[in-house]
Amino acid sequence: MTSELAISLIFDAVLNITLVVAILIGPGMVVGLLVSIFQAATQINEQTLTFLPRLLVTLGMIVFAGPWIIKRIVGMFETLFLMIPGAIG
Repeated sequence: MTSELAISLIFDAVLNITLVVAILIGPGMVVGLLVSIFQAATQINEQTLTFLPRLLVTLGMIVFAGPWIIKRIVGMFETLFLMIPGAIG
């Protein structure tokens, strides 16, 4: 295995991880910010008010983007398995 191949594999893995995490965490962060602004404006300090909307948005993103995420991960593993013979010899 050459160093270029190893760097390419690591780059692809980090890119996939970053995309999947951004898709799942990004909307939850936006909703959390909006709820925090609402809480600051109304002076309601309830912890469940911030938790439940973020949870629902994250679950919704898993349902909505789940097929794309699985397709991306499966594609990465297929590429890895196809590269095994070239990496060995």
